[in-house]
Amino acid sequence: MNADPTILLTALGQELLARLAAEPDSGGLALAVRLRREYPADLVAAATAQHELRLAARAKFSRAADMLFTRSGYEQSSSEPIARYRAERFGDARRVADLCCGIGGDLLALAPGREALAVDRDEVHAQLALHNASVYGETENVRALVADVRDVNLADLDAVFIDPARRSGPGAASAGSGTASAGLGTASARPHAASSRAGTASAGSGAASSRAAAAAAGSGAASSRAAAASARGMSGSPGTAQRFRAGLSEPPLDWCFALADRVPAVCVKAAPGLPLDLLPDGWEVEFIADGRDLKEAVLWSPALATAPPADSGAPRRATVITGTGPRTLVAYPGDPVPVTEPGEYLLDPNPAVTRAGLVEDLARALGSGAGVGRDDSGCVDHSGCVDHSGCVDHSDGVGHSDGVDHSDGVGHSDGVGHSDGVAKIDPRIAFLTLDWPAQTPFARTLRVLDSAPWNEKRFAKRLRELGIGAADIRRRGLAGDVDQIHRRLKLAGPNRGTIVITRVNDKPWGLICTDPGSTQHGENEPAKRH
Repeated sequence: MNADPTILLTALGQELLARLAAEPDSGGLALAVRLRREYPADLVAAATAQHELRLAARAKFSRAADMLFTRSGYEQSSSEPIARYRAERFGDARRVADLCCGIGGDLLALAPGREALAVDRDEVHAQLALHNASVYGETENVRALVADVRDVNLADLDAVFIDPARRSGPGAASAGSGTASAGLGTASARPHAASSRAGTASAGSGAASSRAAAAAAGSGAASSRAAAASARGMSGSPGTAQRFRAGLSEPPLDWCFALADRVPAVCVKAAPGLPLDLLPDGWEVEFIADGRDLKEAVLWSPALATAPPADSGAPRRATVITGTGPRTLVAYPGDPVPVTEPGEYLLDPNPAVTRAGLVEDLARALGSGAGVGRDDSGCVDHSGCVDHSGCVDHSDGVGHSDGVDHSDGVGHSDGVGHSDGVAKIDPRIAFLTLDWPAQTPFARTLRVLDSAPWNEKRFAKRLRELGIGAADIRRRGLAGDVDQIHRRLKLAGPNRGTIVITRVNDKPWGLICTDPGSTQHGENEPAKRH
């Protein structure tokens, strides 16, 4: 089988993809047999695999049905909403580069209104990036280079985005260790065959662009730098794509950070498990979640680092992509957050908030009436990028009906963040408690039906009394096999709930919770506390 998806850029490949898209049972054996009678077997195999990738990619891209992917390129690409949010933070930058561009997921967001250069050492990925750009109508302002990103001249660029490879081997995203090859043409909506000339390709008429890769920044240095991706820093089985240990990448992060010496505006995409002590002074780390699914860490150079310092001293922010757009939480300095037993409601912070170390900042913002859980999204930049007021910018005309004085942005005349009515349940556990049903994009709110020191037999009885037959068990700060606990509880009944097994003031504790708007049996009763 030919695994190169660029064979699908031919007229015959496009015809086959269109047929598969129109078939109700595109994965059926009978269809595959019939198609092999009409088309080359390798083309059918490539088209069938591509059709499956397109179906999966609908969760990330609005025009996935017309795009082309490799499996690794799709898996490593950011979703369209995340890429678009990141691209907006580049502001007025007009000439940008997408280094290690892969299938061009970020290129699609960076290109509108700008001149965009896509760089990848993998010719297939470079061709797919240009094709995908054409799907989104970016045909005149995008060009690509098949090159090692370390050998590309970045002069005259306003901004650089780089997604360094975090795995090595077959199908890995590619930074490369060779020298720059000829540049690719601008994107075109017309399908084309792969170029037969090694190192070149075109998304238009097939002619290579006359714009070749510029001189390397350091002649002959690429191969020695590639040693940073040695097997010593990887995990995985032989013959497969191997994942680097946390903090390792190709090119190395140190090289990525040094880009800021050449182009001030730099954004580096990283895994959310990145050790934060690797971050240079002045850089901002942003953790981005799609809903409650933590997706990535994004590192912004000092020229783009606009979040205020957190308790750790480093600028941090947590961003949640919601159905109505991105919402951003930044540091909210103030009094220490008190610790108390759980009250009427439990807040489970979004993983982006927890990873950013902003749980107490969220508590202070909520308690200070800054709008986080009252009338607006609070602690956000309402223009979609940066909140320069420290937490929430109320100059956008958002109305407040919570009875809190918002004239200073915090609800207190002393200008200090207070966590009034919001507390932690344990000094080291990322749960918050309060006595009103906060609505915030930065946490899930649960109503507490029962709260007591953890005793499995007692909780099993109480769950039966409440008629809870289906439950999500969340264990935090305590050892135990969740599946075994679930079996031993022997849940039965028509209602749903959430069982939280955690620590309260360093004591094993359990809570039975439900969603605030639920009307299940027993939920109009006051929460039982023991």
